[in-house]
Amino acid sequence: MPADHRQREYRTDMLLASMLIAAGLVISALSLTEIMAGDTQRIAQATPPTQSTPGAETKPAGPPSEPPTTGQRPSDVPPQPARPDPDAQKSGAQPALPPAPAEKVAPPIREK
Repeated sequence: MPADHRQREYRTDMLLASMLIAAGLVISALSLTEIMAGDTQRIAQATPPTQSTPGAETKPAGPPSEPPTTGQRPSDVPPQPARPDPDAQKSGAQPALPPAPAEKVAPPIREK
């Protein structure tokens, strides 16, 4: 009897597996028909085409001939050091960064 019971369980498992495979194939077929029936233009182009700015034909393409004098761009400002020079420190300027920690030194490893 145990062999008959194992064979019945095997058939049940195979039936369940076959039903799951068939359901997967049906879902795949339905998805493919939906893709084929859909608008191909929408699938082929994910983003809308770029459009020109209104009035771009009348505006010059390059930068202006004279630089603006009202403000300064951040890229025009030279980089500043993190620590002021000694003269500035004497006059009261504080460093932007705390002092670096001292390096830790361990005693030498003895060879055996």
